[in-house]
Amino acid sequence: MTDAISESGFKSGYVAIIGRPNVGKSTLINRVLGQKLCITSRRPQTTRHRILGVKTTDDSQLIYVDTPGIHISDKRAMNRYMNRAAASSIDDVDVILFVVDGMNWTEEDEHVLDRLKESAQAPVILVINKVDKLGDKEELLPHIEKLSAEFEFSNVLPISARKGVNLEQLEGEIKKLMPEGELIFPEDQFTDRSSRFLAAELVREQLFRHLGQELPYSITVEIEQFDDEDKLYRIGAVIYVERDGQKSIVIGKKGALLKSVGRDARIEMQTLFDKKVFLRLWVKVREGWGDNERMMKNLGYNDEL
Repeated sequence: MTDAISESGFKSGYVAIIGRPNVGKSTLINRVLGQKLCITSRRPQTTRHRILGVKTTDDSQLIYVDTPGIHISDKRAMNRYMNRAAASSIDDVDVILFVVDGMNWTEEDEHVLDRLKESAQAPVILVINKVDKLGDKEELLPHIEKLSAEFEFSNVLPISARKGVNLEQLEGEIKKLMPEGELIFPEDQFTDRSSRFLAAELVREQLFRHLGQELPYSITVEIEQFDDEDKLYRIGAVIYVERDGQKSIVIGKKGALLKSVGRDARIEMQTLFDKKVFLRLWVKVREGWGDNERMMKNLGYNDEL
């Protein structure tokens, strides 16, 4: 691959993936990369941080920037943080993917489009996701025409991130818009995030999956121990909630729910790290952390500010 990279015509650059919450941005980046990087769930606000996913091939290195969903409301510090993380990703990229959920156009989609009108400097591809769920696909064309009248998109592509429909075409369109350049990251690197960060995210993903609608929005995970013992990672993670009542929900009856979260997170970690993992979890209360910017910075919510 190195010889091909040294040749002229190699493309490299950044691709921001933006949209309102829960349109499938994280599923898209995982599918494009061919491996799991970003956690997913059916709950909005699953993605809280800006995460880079790097895909290197013989003719390109595309650096996908997964972002939190852009919210209209910014009353809580957490929402303001996520909005800043997403908005900052629009700057200094080479291509923007504006992802929407089929024909479900909402006020939040309109809000994202307004942001693009105000500040997008890079070409924008409108990505209409989840087309596999559309009953009458003939309604898609007038929907595309309506949105295209609102903004000068460089292209519009219907896809299904979950099933991989039209993703090769999407990557082809991205490469057409990319400048020629050299490698930005080493060939074998697939993210800018540390193993500690990814471990915390995998615990948080299992909390989303096991708690469902009971999950407190103000829940976060901090890795307190991450020891590499040759054939084993020894990891200790603290789950922070805002109230005592939330703590009992996360622990579950006789600790059963927390045990299940730990078991499934450990399995995911072993798959990602390709190494055995010993994982211990604790639950602690830190009142009001999700609406206190100083506490948030102490818990790692400061890298995009």
